[in-house]
Amino acid sequence: MFKKLFGYKEKSVEVIAPVNGDVVDLSEVPDPVFSKKIMGEGTAVKPHDGKVVSPVDGEVVQLFPTKHAIGLKSKSGAEILIHIGLETVSMEGEGFEAHVQQGDQVKVGDPLVTFDLKLVEEKAKSTITPIIITNSNELSVEGSYTQQAVSGSTILLTVHNE
Repeated sequence: MFKKLFGYKEKSVEVIAPVNGDVVDLSEVPDPVFSKKIMGEGTAVKPHDGKVVSPVDGEVVQLFPTKHAIGLKSKSGAEILIHIGLETVSMEGEGFEAHVQQGDQVKVGDPLVTFDLKLVEEKAKSTITPIIITNSNELSVEGSYTQQAVSGSTILLTVHNE
């Protein structure tokens, strides 16, 4: 009864790969904001294509105007940032197309953003895409030890809110 009154949150959530590609340990991401976990715990993927899907069931809480990054909030309360490539903000949205807006409800596998992988390879520092739990200081984050990510199905992280 109290759970219904006070808003029940799931105890944990599996964060599914938002992109197809090679999994990269966060410590190996060539940007200290991510590699030193300043933004939070997480992992990264070097994408094989330009399709980004939702890694959780939840809400789009932020879509950057340049469409290079998107913030989601899972039903368990985990806040997830997907940052497509490194230093892609300087592309000012060129080559990125959003398929959602702030406030949209999404399910695992729903299309979020598509991007021109070749253009990102040419114009950005890297295509490596960090997946960060931005409120990881309040949660427990466990990584999986997979080397290949299949978007919409490979579990990358498990986040517990207890």
